[in-house]
Amino acid sequence: MNSIMIMAARCLRSDAYRTAQNNVELLSGWARLMSSSSAAQKTLEEMVKKDKVVVFIKGTPTQPMCGFSNAVVQILRMHGVDSYAAYNVLDDQDIREGVKTLSNWPTIPQVFFNGEFVGGCDILLQMHQSGDLVEELQKLGIKSALLDQEKESK
Repeated sequence: MNSIMIMAARCLRSDAYRTAQNNVELLSGWARLMSSSSAAQKTLEEMVKKDKVVVFIKGTPTQPMCGFSNAVVQILRMHGVDSYAAYNVLDDQDIREGVKTLSNWPTIPQVFFNGEFVGGCDILLQMHQSGDLVEELQKLGIKSALLDQEKESK
């Protein structure tokens, strides 16, 4: 969205906007940018609702490219959450920036449960440490593997 605003500001500062024909071109260009941005946000909304657990990370679950993304993957793995949608934001800058806008959260990784934004690495780690993650997973119909380990240790 910031790039849209910068482009619009550049166009408005230029002498080109002064003619009627250029005004029409500017407005039609702006409309195209806004509709594509809206379409991108709709696509992202569909992506986060498609699966029970969705993560936007740097890299892949098998090869995270930053420590925070790795921590999210490891926390999910500890709980036995193996089936989730993971999107590598390093592959697509539009997804990387779009998900930040969608969630109103400035950093990656980002975690979504049932289409709802949960948080980033710090929030997921806090939920794990407090036990809240086990409860949230149960709401999704996912039994945490940590519950089985707890029973075995007794």
